[in-house]
Amino acid sequence: MSKRAIVVVDLQNDYFPGGKYELVGIDKAAANAARVIEAARKKGDRVIHVQHIFPSPDAPFFAPDSDGIAINPVVAPHEGETVVVKNYPNSFLKTDLKDILDADGVSDVVVVGAMSHMCIDATTRAASDFGYKTTVIQDACATRDLEHEGVTVPAASVHAAMMSALGFAYATITDTDAYIAR
Repeated sequence: MSKRAIVVVDLQNDYFPGGKYELVGIDKAAANAARVIEAARKKGDRVIHVQHIFPSPDAPFFAPDSDGIAINPVVAPHEGETVVVKNYPNSFLKTDLKDILDADGVSDVVVVGAMSHMCIDATTRAASDFGYKTTVIQDACATRDLEHEGVTVPAASVHAAMMSALGFAYATITDTDAYIAR
C-alpha cells in the first residue's frame, strides 16, 4: 500500500459560486484538485476528504444540515474513501485524521483545498509538525480577498503570501502538472 495520502480540505458547496462564502478561483482549484485525486486513485494513494461543519446553526457558512456543507461534486468522495468531519481550521484538531494516517503507515501528506490562508495553512503546519513529509498543490487551493485595517488584500496576494510562508519551512509547494508528472 502507498505511504502517501491526499488530504482534500473543505472543497464544499458554500465556497463555490452561489454559496455563502465564495472563493476567488475556486472552480479552477477544484478542477486541479480533481486531477490530483484521480492521479492518486490510479496510483493507489489514500484519498481522505475533510469536511468542515460549524457546530452552530447560525454559522455564516458551513452551517449544520445545510446544502453548503456538502462536498462539491467535482471532488466528491468515491465509495470507501474516508470523510473526516472537523469543526476547526486545523484538520487534525479534535479529529481522527492523524490516527487514520498512522494506521495506514502514511508518511507523505499532500494537501489540496480551501482556504489557503486558513484551513490549508493550519492543516499543512500541523501535518509538518507531526512529522509527515508535506506537499501543497498550490493551484489546487483557493482563498478570497481579505481586509486588514481598511486595506483590501487581493486573493492572489493572500494566496502567494501563504504559499511562500508554507514553502519556507513547512511544505514543498508545487502545482498540479508538476505533481502529476513526477
